[in-house]
Amino acid sequence: MTILVTGARGAVATELIALLRQRGLSVRPASSRPSDPSIATCDLTDPATFPAVLAGADSVFLYAEPSHIDAFVKEAVTAGVEHIVLLSSSAVLAPAPETNPLAKSHVDVEHALTAAPIRSTLLRPGAFAGNALAWSWPIKAGVPVSLPYPDSYNDPIHEADLAEAAAAVLADPALGGRAYTLTGPESITCAGQIGILSRVTGHDIAIRKVTREEWKAEMADYVSGPIADALLDWQQSNEGVPTEITTDVERLIGRPGRTFATWAQEHATAFKP
Repeated sequence: MTILVTGARGAVATELIALLRQRGLSVRPASSRPSDPSIATCDLTDPATFPAVLAGADSVFLYAEPSHIDAFVKEAVTAGVEHIVLLSSSAVLAPAPETNPLAKSHVDVEHALTAAPIRSTLLRPGAFAGNALAWSWPIKAGVPVSLPYPDSYNDPIHEADLAEAAAAVLADPALGGRAYTLTGPESITCAGQIGILSRVTGHDIAIRKVTREEWKAEMADYVSGPIADALLDWQQSNEGVPTEITTDVERLIGRPGRTFATWAQEHATAFKP
């Protein structure tokens, strides 16, 4: 069995590739910008790259890029692919996901896969623990972290746990063909995550409560327009409201997921001056 892993340079895919190889499975890492000859070319925005990379693949780990998903699915069917595991998002479970900028790309890919004659598995994580790296610059610079909704809850999942869940589904066909909502093991506020980072780095980290417009101005080089507004709306809706935690991660990997504190300890150097 050959497993094509797209987005091979990403945090989840990098861990997944290692896990699959540890299981003795044949893996074909692929990226839109291969860093070395051992990585195949698969640009999900360029259908010309699809035939060669899909040839001989039995399963695929796929990132949610909707621009040419119909062409990708068609080529996967032609190549004889039997199973596609999609890294989607729990944003698709929100009301009217087709009009939600955070969910739109994921729901479009989900629809294309579920309509195809290939078994598909949908992994729907919430917040990634690694999202906290967006705070690394102000923390390292010794300035307060700007938060419009410091008491907004989320469910940070460790990327390594997400990779383990994907590996389990790819290795065991009995687990496939359904959707999984993947959360971290705890619901925690943004301010709570900052507190944990303070403890693991040994430095007090201040929070500056800002308005929506101040936050958008500060983040304009990284996120803007409808995406920024959708992120803010999502944070506002979760302010003071703990996130519902699921058991799907434990079901797939056989143990509780890693806590945000574990992730923070592993990545403490990224936040130190």
